[in-house]
Amino acid sequence: MKTGKKIWLCISGLLLIALGVFCIANPNVTLISTARILGFATLILGIVKLMFTFRTQAFIPYSGSRMLSALIDIFFGCFILFHLFGTAISLPVLFAIWVIIQGISVAVQSFDYKKAGFSIWWIILILGICGAILGFFGLKNLDITAATLSGLIGIAIIILGLAHIFAVIGVSRIEKAIKG
Repeated sequence: MKTGKKIWLCISGLLLIALGVFCIANPNVTLISTARILGFATLILGIVKLMFTFRTQAFIPYSGSRMLSALIDIFFGCFILFHLFGTAISLPVLFAIWVIIQGISVAVQSFDYKKAGFSIWWIILILGICGAILGFFGLKNLDITAATLSGLIGIAIIILGLAHIFAVIGVSRIEKAIKG
């Protein structure tokens, strides 16, 4: 790999790390940015689905439900984009509710493992209950949930930045080994 490409890969890694730190330090900005991305993604999804519906209408009849789904996506995408602050505020609530539902689901599924003879099914039960409890804790403490979401996003971005830097190190070592 050329030196210039390595430098740019390192720079992009450092920029990602800086962005990750920024996300952790600024949870409100991170949630609003996440809401904006969600809004654009939903809007684009709706437009693509609508175009697909129009292009396939001739050979896939009865595409009304697909068109309705596309229009709903477009509506929600626009709604999110015009209500970024409200969406950003609701993200921690939605995340907490999702964690509660997943925790309860895991706890219920643990009994299926028990019926199947899985000897440590009770660990899955305990983990499911803990997940649900954490979800309820998240609903009671939305500031902490918002900071946690922003922190997770920031950590993920930092990890990607580190991956860029380690990729450069790995390529450099491979090149040295090949040159001998």
